[in-house]
Amino acid sequence: MKPAIIRAERVEKYYAQPSENRIQVISPTDLSIAEGEIVALLGPSGSGKSTLLRMLTGLSVPSAGKVFWHEKPIAETEINVSIVFQNFALFPWLTVLENVEAPLKARGLDPIERRRRSKHMLDAVGLDGFQAAYPKELSGGMRQRVGFARALVVEPEVLFMDEPFSALDVLTAENLRSELLELWHKKTIPTKSIFLVTHNIEEAVQLADRIIVLGRNPGHVRTDFRVNLQHPRDRKAHAFLDLVDYIYKVLTQPETQPPALPRTADGKRVRDQRLMSYQMLPHARPGGIAGLLELLLDHNGKDDIYRLADDLAFEIDDLLPIVDAASLLGFLTVNEGDAALTPIGIEYANAEILRQKDIFREVAVENVLLLRQIVRAIDAKSDHTVPEEFFHDMLDEQFSEEETQRQLETAINWGRFAELFDFDASRRRFTHPEALQMPPDEDEVVA
Repeated sequence: MKPAIIRAERVEKYYAQPSENRIQVISPTDLSIAEGEIVALLGPSGSGKSTLLRMLTGLSVPSAGKVFWHEKPIAETEINVSIVFQNFALFPWLTVLENVEAPLKARGLDPIERRRRSKHMLDAVGLDGFQAAYPKELSGGMRQRVGFARALVVEPEVLFMDEPFSALDVLTAENLRSELLELWHKKTIPTKSIFLVTHNIEEAVQLADRIIVLGRNPGHVRTDFRVNLQHPRDRKAHAFLDLVDYIYKVLTQPETQPPALPRTADGKRVRDQRLMSYQMLPHARPGGIAGLLELLLDHNGKDDIYRLADDLAFEIDDLLPIVDAASLLGFLTVNEGDAALTPIGIEYANAEILRQKDIFREVAVENVLLLRQIVRAIDAKSDHTVPEEFFHDMLDEQFSEEETQRQLETAINWGRFAELFDFDASRRRFTHPEALQMPPDEDEVVA
């Protein structure tokens, strides 16, 4: 194996809280990028893909651990990397040629040399003849080609790409992927390694020599494996589809045996969100869950999640929260990328709305600790109301402020639908479902 260009050693990212606990974004992680490989990083939303990319490129400093560039600490040496972003990030007031020249100008390169190199790179990515055009005159695919040219003109050892094709239409994205592979295999581009952050599983299997899949809460490596398929890769081949299904399985199946909690340099135990008291509620609405179950029912109660997302024209990040929510509530099981309805899921999909509410109420209390605690707290109070802040403070120990709010919003949405409780937004209090519409006392009626 070739030596690593970039190597991360026990890097982690966390944010301190007023208490002794920390919000752990990425748990201690080892990772390396070697010469001659395309590495794809996959993971669900919130797993820290972009955070990890920023630490590997030196744009963000790890909270702990170290990143090495050719075995020298990244903070103590000059590194040679470039990043291609999702949103093109071009200067609208500069021409195509001037955009590509910009990083060379920033490095103080001679004007004649930087123009020569910029024209050569524009020619390599198929933009010869567009040097004098402005970004607003170009299509999305052509603007991203400018982004590639600008990143490559500095001849980076490692080219980082943060979801570079996600803003493009399907055909344009496919064309650019093919062109990137052609440039890479013909060694037309000077880069020695490519690191791709993506949420598109097929894209990862199509491009990468090695795939890393992250889990979340906090971000951590679930699997890291080599793709032993020859290029060009046939998307309909069994080996290709097996890899796609495997990655779906890794993304959708919860871990059965999480590793031991890490410790900081001072020996204190870091709070790991995977071992938290509260499950992380997927941000899905009851209507979306019901819709998914009904679709599965139409497909004989079982379907491949990848195929289902494709049929619905959904991104996987849009569908997975709904799948996770249905799984958490016991409506379906996920195995090797296939979602299958459980008996209660079949009953729910076939039920009328009132019966669905009854079923949702039963499974929510049984499976979701936060909802169960809210209901019990309301029942225990003499006035049958509990301030939102009570649960906010507990969740805030385990989630970021933004995620705490999202967790409460999801819990309120589910609880209201199941008629477990109501929520008085003006007073920010959970209430008994009948508290806002209680009938008058008998004395008042007599009066």
